[in-house]
Amino acid sequence: MTTPQWETLLAVIRGESIRPLPTGFIIDSPWLPNWAGHTILDYFTSDPVWLGSHQRALTEFPDTMFLPGFWSEYGMCTEPSAFGAVSIWTENEFPFAKPMIRSPEEVDLLEKPNVRTDGLLPFVIKRLQHARPEIERNGHAIRFAVARGPLNIATFLMGTTEFLECLKLEPTRMHRLLGLITDYLVDWIAWQRECFPSIDGILLLDDIVGFVGEADFRAFGLPYLQRVYATDVTVKFFHNDAPCKVAAPFLADAGINLLNFGVQHSLAEMQTWTGGKVALLGNLPPRDVLALGTPADVEREVEKMLGSLPDQTRLIPSCGGGVPPGVPTANLRCFIDTVRRATA
Repeated sequence: MTTPQWETLLAVIRGESIRPLPTGFIIDSPWLPNWAGHTILDYFTSDPVWLGSHQRALTEFPDTMFLPGFWSEYGMCTEPSAFGAVSIWTENEFPFAKPMIRSPEEVDLLEKPNVRTDGLLPFVIKRLQHARPEIERNGHAIRFAVARGPLNIATFLMGTTEFLECLKLEPTRMHRLLGLITDYLVDWIAWQRECFPSIDGILLLDDIVGFVGEADFRAFGLPYLQRVYATDVTVKFFHNDAPCKVAAPFLADAGINLLNFGVQHSLAEMQTWTGGKVALLGNLPPRDVLALGTPADVEREVEKMLGSLPDQTRLIPSCGGGVPPGVPTANLRCFIDTVRRATA
């Protein structure tokens, strides 16, 4: 992100009135490589392809914010790989980490990874270190430390169904697992910040928060999010495009001040449930409208989305989640132009 974009983001989080509204999008491997004309595997394995894809997006859409900006990631494999999870790679499909915990008892054998040496984490850091001079020549800076969240990582290590079952059947072991993962995440975020002093934000992504009820969120979600977000940074950004109603009233208590959420709830509902304390990034349907619709569909639905929300402070219009595969340039451009015109 550029300095003016960062300052705009901070102004939105503070609740200042900004006209026209800024737009912003999470972009990563589901959309960016194929849009830029590359396979997903080339995007992950070639620093020039990765950097060039991000630069092309910035050139094509200079008047929007891309979050977190120059995201160095290896899909869902990044954090589980440090525990030893096997990563599966194909030419043009999303990579995935194979579950490695086959019984709850195996949780007792896990050790906290070394974030400087283990799994794919050194590759994440080295890619950014190699690219940093070019990123800064483009007027941008590395602003965010990024990680998957505790529950999300736990499901990759165990399997989603297995982990959710064990919340009920093995709560003590699941607290041990989540505590270990959270210790690891605190280290991982601290190491990213040490490597890149320009970082003043955290982006944590955890859709599994939306899979549990209130009691389980309060027990197994909130305490661990609070520990991660206790980091002393200005922007505390959370992504959950599973249902958010249960967690929404507690997000500010976790320290979160910016939320990207899905399409299960309206912007107005999320404003109410968060008490207006959390800036919102959302929430046009990403697949059915932004990817599969026409520019006319995008324009109509963006106008409807904005018209439904009398209070447009603490708002960055976006889609409900990250930009999905197949979003055409014309639709993204139409979204940005429609927001600018409608909120001028």
